[in-house]
Amino acid sequence: MVSVHFGVTSRAFNYSHTVGRMTFFGEGFRHPMDIAIGKDDRVYVPSRSRQDRPAGVRVTVCTVDEEYLYQFGAFGEEDGQFIWPVSIALDSQENIYVADQWLNRISIFSNGGDFLAKWGIAGSGDGELGQPFGMRFDSQDNLYIVDSRNSRIQKFTKDGQYLAKWGEIGSGPGQFDLPWGIDFDHEGYLYVADWNNHRVQKLTADGEYVAEFGSHGDGAGEFHRPSGVAVDMDGDIYVADWGNHRLQVLTADGRHISAFTGDATLSKWGELSLEANPDKAWQRKLVRDFEPERRFWNPVAVAIDSRNRVLVADCMRHRLQVYQKIYAS
Repeated sequence: MVSVHFGVTSRAFNYSHTVGRMTFFGEGFRHPMDIAIGKDDRVYVPSRSRQDRPAGVRVTVCTVDEEYLYQFGAFGEEDGQFIWPVSIALDSQENIYVADQWLNRISIFSNGGDFLAKWGIAGSGDGELGQPFGMRFDSQDNLYIVDSRNSRIQKFTKDGQYLAKWGEIGSGPGQFDLPWGIDFDHEGYLYVADWNNHRVQKLTADGEYVAEFGSHGDGAGEFHRPSGVAVDMDGDIYVADWGNHRLQVLTADGRHISAFTGDATLSKWGELSLEANPDKAWQRKLVRDFEPERRFWNPVAVAIDSRNRVLVADCMRHRLQVYQKIYAS
């Protein structure tokens, strides 16, 4: 499926495939919250699971082509455990950093999933955290964290030493209201999904306000509680429009390129699950309309790999939808 465009005709997006299925362990996800992409198309996805079924809390590691590699983590407050994992980031050595919204801490793992360290404490002072959400590393391996309840961005060294902060509660330039996702572009500018202000803000790496995109609504270029943001090498901006159940794409200067609402098919893991469970396969044959299943349901995060594939964390449907960016003539 090639997406609909509004005034910009040099890009298009074809649906490629779906990764994952609903499961509390193994080959799939349970409420995936974020996406990090490493070398060799490795994909790291934290699952928040359900409060009444916390067994599904973990990080799943697979490839974009749906090869399952391993999982790590479990529900709890001990080292290497999570309560509400919401964000994931990789440093230059591909160590894995996971933000826990409930525990207000950052846990660090090796590339193989072995627990290495943790840091973070709840509060509103310098270096303290109030429900951390999005995380991204800059080119110097400093970690930027969206400190959501404190309506600010904080900057740390990779071992947790506080460096700086920006932002406060409000709706003006450089202010935030429950910010969520974060990303850098290739020029070092910072983009923040300002969830409760229904916009994306662009800042310098030192926190100076540059621009903002979007307003509240469901039209082209409007948002209803945007949760995730990513910027590709062309400077195009991808926004997980959480409340509108869609992904929107903007040019670097904020012009609307495209919006799409999901095209999911069964993943490889889903097909294998049906083959192994004849009763489930029979029940699926009774479904008359698969159209709702194809669509996004509260997408929360987006990431771009080195081949211009766009991965969307389709949270309430427990999967990733993958699109291929192409360049139209």
